[in-house]
Amino acid sequence: MSLVLAAALVFVAPSRAQQAPAAAADNDIRIGNIMPYTGPLAAFATIGRAEAAYFDMINDRGGINGRKIKFISVDDSSNPKTAMEQTRDLVEKQNVLLMFGSFGTPDNLATRTYLNEKKVPQLFVASGDETWAQPRTFPWTMGWQPTFRAEGRIYANYIQASYPDRKIAVLWQNDQFGRDLFKGLQEGLGDTAGMIVADLAFDASETRIENQLGILKASGADILVFDGAPAIAARAIRSAANLDWHPVFILDNASASIASALRPAGLQNSLGVISTSFLKDAGDASWKEDPQIKAWFAFMDKYFPDGDKDDLYAVFGYAAADTLLQVLRQCGDDLSRDNVMRQAASLKNYHAPVALPGIVINTSPQDFRPIEQMRLVQFDGAAWQPIGDVIDSAFTTVREDN
Repeated sequence: MSLVLAAALVFVAPSRAQQAPAAAADNDIRIGNIMPYTGPLAAFATIGRAEAAYFDMINDRGGINGRKIKFISVDDSSNPKTAMEQTRDLVEKQNVLLMFGSFGTPDNLATRTYLNEKKVPQLFVASGDETWAQPRTFPWTMGWQPTFRAEGRIYANYIQASYPDRKIAVLWQNDQFGRDLFKGLQEGLGDTAGMIVADLAFDASETRIENQLGILKASGADILVFDGAPAIAARAIRSAANLDWHPVFILDNASASIASALRPAGLQNSLGVISTSFLKDAGDASWKEDPQIKAWFAFMDKYFPDGDKDDLYAVFGYAAADTLLQVLRQCGDDLSRDNVMRQAASLKNYHAPVALPGIVINTSPQDFRPIEQMRLVQFDGAAWQPIGDVIDSAFTTVREDN
């Protein structure tokens, strides 16, 4: 009898340890995060730095329900294997309550099964892949931003409305990110997908893009859709100008940073570039007197003074961290992982302070897509200017929830 009891205790003890409230031991809320602070995608690390600064601000204001936030953000150099190792360390040694805002599709895919098996929330993944919205299969994983595929459909709709007889070339990053947006573009064009006369893929590690631009120019295309990381986006914009090729240049939202893409490309070369947005552009003069943008500038001055106010990723990190703050507010005193997920899946018409008007965050146990609206924007040489109204129709036909 005693042997049976001893065996039962050995079995139960690890289970209890895994389910213990990770943040309670030292009266803080431990949040884990993976970012590419080094490597080819290091430009996106601004997101993590802005999030860290945001939580510093919240702690200075007293924290959440009397608890301070301990944001533990580590580097994985965009390596899925390293992401897995770092995530395991954060969960099992650092005792984080949840993972938040980790960057990239391959890295989050590498850790998703582990986090779901451990029942650790993987919230507001910094990737537009549709796979983060599978609440039945992966109930502990949730995205945040609009999907790449829906973004591609928006560009298709814009081209059909504004340039119905123009030829299209596509330069896309050869990974899930690039394929999703390209797929959405093709779907949105539908029967007119023959407008795409050329497409070329490139690896994220490539440092030169001139040959591909020359081939695409020779195709006779009048429109270039670029889908890739900001450093290569800058080279593509600059190379097109050097080739004296001036197509309608459509740039993916992930690279629509003035600091990381347009300024390195040359602001004059970037004039007229079209993209999408769901967040306010702090450099847009129309927001000069906006109270929330004023608050964002004050935040940058005090908590992120080394940050670039023209960097879209600083705004992104601020807005994503604010969304997590709302979830934690809703949790009240119940900071169990179950309740964190329950509150993350019950956001109702929440408007992040730096989100564009009309962009609201909604979730439910069946809908793990917090943001499903975007707006077309065009660069005027200094800031992004809106084109038309907020768009959500492109999102309604790509829902493939499990």
